Amino acid sequence: MDVFEDPGSTREAILAAAYRTLCKHGYADLTVERIGEEFDKSVSLVYHHYDGKDELLLACLEFMLDEYRAETGTGPPAAPREAMAAFCDRLVVVDAPPEDRQFVRALTELRGQAPHNEAYRDYFTRSDRFFRTRIETIIQAGIEQGVFRDVDPERTAGMIHTILAGGFFKYATSDGDEWLSDLREELREYNERTLYQPDDP
Repeated sequence: MDVFEDPGSTREAILAAAYRTLCKHGYADLTVERIGEEFDKSVSLVYHHYDGKDELLLACLEFMLDEYRAETGTGPPAAPREAMAAFCDRLVVVDAPPEDRQFVRALTELRGQAPHNEAYRDYFTRSDRFFRTRIETIIQAGIEQGVFRDVDPERTAGMIHTILAGGFFKYATSDGDEWLSDLREELREYNERTLYQPDDP
């Protein structure tokens, strides 16, 4: 991910190494020692900052979420239609590079820890809430600006978020991605048909 391309501190360098190791080996085969192999300093420095791989991976997830939140903002967008299109297209990536699929698979592995690990469950609950609320904020802004229909923002956001999450899971757990183009087009058509006000009322 771009967020890890130029780490600005030792902590960020460790998180970047954890990200690369997770994508390369997956959760089950990930160890702090392997993270240390991706880190250009001693593995003891990793242990100085983090007690174990789960604490480190959760810190990595939190960092990515914070960066995404800072990039997209939390307030109402000035252009809701463009914001909604960008949000959906960003999460339904057609012709993505192989490392993107590796990341999605790794993220799905981490979500798989949530049923038995309260810390992961708490993180993914908050992450889901953030993304769902972001969609809801975009919809509410569109309604208030008169460019979206008068839909129920909470229900519509919940549906769109669930579709995107399902696409994420399918992308991570199956081969082939030819269906992604259809999913993206269906989402665009849904937004045009159900969410956006007609250009010529």
